[in-house]
Amino acid sequence: MNDHHKTFIAFVKLGHFLRQFVTSETPTDEWSQKLDDAITLSRHKNGWFTRENVVHSLKSWGELLTEENLSAWLVSYDLNKNSPKTVALIMAGNIPLVGFHDFLSVLITGNKVLVKLSSNDNVLILFLNSYLCSIEPVFKETIEIVDGKLKGFDAVIATGSNNTSRYFEHYFSKGPHIIRKNRNSIAVLTGNESKQQLNALGEDIFRYYGLGCRSVSKVFVPEEYDFATLFEAIYPYHPIVDHDKYANNYDYNKAVYLMSEFKILDNGFLILKEDKSYSSPIASLFYERYKNLDSLKERLTTDSNELQCIVGEHVTKEEIAFGLTQKPSLSDYADNIDTVDFLLRT
Repeated sequence: MNDHHKTFIAFVKLGHFLRQFVTSETPTDEWSQKLDDAITLSRHKNGWFTRENVVHSLKSWGELLTEENLSAWLVSYDLNKNSPKTVALIMAGNIPLVGFHDFLSVLITGNKVLVKLSSNDNVLILFLNSYLCSIEPVFKETIEIVDGKLKGFDAVIATGSNNTSRYFEHYFSKGPHIIRKNRNSIAVLTGNESKQQLNALGEDIFRYYGLGCRSVSKVFVPEEYDFATLFEAIYPYHPIVDHDKYANNYDYNKAVYLMSEFKILDNGFLILKEDKSYSSPIASLFYERYKNLDSLKERLTTDSNELQCIVGEHVTKEEIAFGLTQKPSLSDYADNIDTVDFLLRT
């Protein structure tokens, strides 16, 4: 059995382990207990990482890491073209396991990975690394977690903010690289959405407290749109305001808007503010009214480099159905840059 096949099988086994874990009420073995402890520790280190959100991420990865899904993802690539290399990963930490897709991509294409973890999300990645090394010793040679300065890499994939991306571009410009900046996701409503669709939109807005690039931070609505319908549909998500960090952001942003005499809509757990920006603060959702859907489509095409997901129905070819932004497939690449193709060409 060659190393690539060993890597492939190890990720299949990881998927099986994660599926078993999320369906068990209590830990059933040593590794399940270790993962349970890791979830608890990750919450202590990052208050946004609630057990519900961490388990949601683990469940999603468990569903993706099957032999069928991995094979379907890789079938369109010729992995034999890969020139083995060491790839540095600088991971973000805004949502649980946000950097795992890059981690998977580097390893499953036959490369070594040099990982610089975010302090906001280091517990879970470290656990998965330990688990993989326990079931497949080859990972001890292909995975290195680095605390200090990154050295000895052939390519880099770095994820950060618009500010850090300027540093990354300067520091890593001489070699092959993918540098990711801030992106946002939006929804385009026509007024014809069902209550079920609008309720599902709440998942796109509130999952991970809106901290992910796939979280909907703005909605476009027709000129005469009545937000009462949306507020009613998303009301089941109101317990989110019981989370201290979310509540603090809600109170702060509401106070700022009121003191600035901005016109806002408020339902007690989400603030709607009319704004042309795509990026809204936590507990806020920007909105913008449109006159003509075709003109809006042209604008969204022009602004495509700022957008990760567009939620809607019969709006664009690339649209995502309501409620599915936080359930990407293996071929849904961040910033729409094909990571596997990049790795194979480098």
